[in-house]
Amino acid sequence: MTSFDLNSDVGESFGRWELGDDAAMLAVVTSANVACGFHAGDPSTLRRTCALAAQRGVAVGAQVGYRDLAGFGRRFIDVDPSELTDDIVYQIGALDGICRAAGTRVRYVKPHGALYNAVVHHEAQAAAVVAAVRAYDPDLPVLGLPGSAFLAAAEKAGLRTVREFFVDRGYTPQGTLVPRREPGALLHDPKEVTARVLRMVTEGKVTAVDGSDVDVRADSACVHGDSPGAVAMAEAVRAGLAEAGVALRPFAEEPG
Repeated sequence: MTSFDLNSDVGESFGRWELGDDAAMLAVVTSANVACGFHAGDPSTLRRTCALAAQRGVAVGAQVGYRDLAGFGRRFIDVDPSELTDDIVYQIGALDGICRAAGTRVRYVKPHGALYNAVVHHEAQAAAVVAAVRAYDPDLPVLGLPGSAFLAAAEKAGLRTVREFFVDRGYTPQGTLVPRREPGALLHDPKEVTARVLRMVTEGKVTAVDGSDVDVRADSACVHGDSPGAVAMAEAVRAGLAEAGVALRPFAEEPG
């Protein structure tokens, strides 16, 4: 692998409540999953975040989720698929408007939190997200978990699919993410996560929580912006990839 993408969740502060160090993270990553106001992010936060991403040449993605500010989008909602499609279109459009005012555009879409995990297996909700992206702009790539129902539905619908690896999350033997409340779900050591990314890039494998090896191949790696020590992990991963001769660049092309 000669090039790779490094992404992070940003724009998740709300009013006077601040979460993560977006300025520092946007100096490291190549793609930014920006909240769209449903799980986090107010208009002023989002405009500042998108403007800074534009200044630094970081690709902006719409991180769409359930309508769940109180739960930070990390609670599953059994929403009607047609309503979910409308919610996703609304979120992409809102962030794209913010992006235009900030000098950039939405260049891809990634589900957030509980929605991301739901569409790994929930075919109806996966199809709803795909329908929203196709309705808004079928040229937008989608970012998701390898082997998920979401990426399968997106590929079938003709969307460009991008596989994602998680730097700071534990994996099950099935290649899915360990639920946040279970042991081994969250990782914090920069050296450990860098070694995991390099192994995934070079061997296509990651060690699961039970010690077994899981096949994982991806085009982009995510560091959650709200994780403790997130910036330090992102910096370590970027340095490790550079040392291994892997160039970092956004997977989403500049719009024409």
